[in-house]
Amino acid sequence: MANTYGKVSGTFQEADQIYAKVSGTWEEVDEVYGKVSGVWKLVFSAFEATSIQTLSSGSGTFAVPAQANAIHIQAAVGGGGGAVGGADYDKAGGESSGGGGGSGAFISDKIFSVTGGETMTYAIGSGGTAGGKGYNTTGNSGGNTTLSGGTSGSLFSLTGGGGASGTGGGVQGPLRSNSGGSAGSATISGTAITSGNFRDTDGSSKAVTTNTSGPDGTFNSSGNGAVGQNNGNCGGDNCRIGGSTGGASYDGNISGGAGGSSSGAGTNGTAGTRGSGGGGGAAQVNAGSTNGAAGGNGEIRYRFLKVQ
Repeated sequence: MANTYGKVSGTFQEADQIYAKVSGTWEEVDEVYGKVSGVWKLVFSAFEATSIQTLSSGSGTFAVPAQANAIHIQAAVGGGGGAVGGADYDKAGGESSGGGGGSGAFISDKIFSVTGGETMTYAIGSGGTAGGKGYNTTGNSGGNTTLSGGTSGSLFSLTGGGGASGTGGGVQGPLRSNSGGSAGSATISGTAITSGNFRDTDGSSKAVTTNTSGPDGTFNSSGNGAVGQNNGNCGGDNCRIGGSTGGASYDGNISGGAGGSSSGAGTNGTAGTRGSGGGGGAAQVNAGSTNGAAGGNGEIRYRFLKVQ
């Protein structure tokens, strides 16, 4: 399809919208055809929303299409924090559950103003690795997920969830002090678009408020992550205690990693997903204690729109 130009104040400029009068009312034209060597060919098509793209690791750049003026962030989240394993003791009067990692801050179905042709720079926060089991152990925090434009500046920064910890303690006691990982925090700097219409991938015109396909199911949603759970200590030597659940991400819609089971031989905590925290390990299983798990990696899922 060729580019379409019109003369404005004596200068040819590329058209990104064309209107025609229908029954006395100006309406936007979807497509324009021209006859070339006796054959009708498409010479103009109104901008339709692009397909969803997913960034799940690393950092880099991508370009805004020339006709787009908005980026729809269907989902974005910082990395989840790592959990810690359980701790068992010899006659210390209790056993310790491993704390769960915190979840990263999030965005769900938020639309930001951008400039056609500009370059966007992104970074995806990795999930924090788990700490060990036993005494004086700390999980690592998740990384930050960010997006900025060369013209638009910073759109958002979503910090990762904090790692859980189990500090102090020793085989003969005292019991260690346990805590779940902290919640990530959201900083929204870009200009949010909350009204207007766009042409969707099926060619139909829709209000921007119809964008509710993200994890939160709500248009224009963003916020902080959640603190990882902390089951603490159980009372009495050889008591059994399960691992703590990781903080859920996306306003509770993506579950955190499950805490390990203390039944029988026990199980390790499970890893977080999509920015949720890792699950902590259990204590006083048949073989002592079990391991905690890593937090889930962050992500950005996006597409471009032309909002009018």
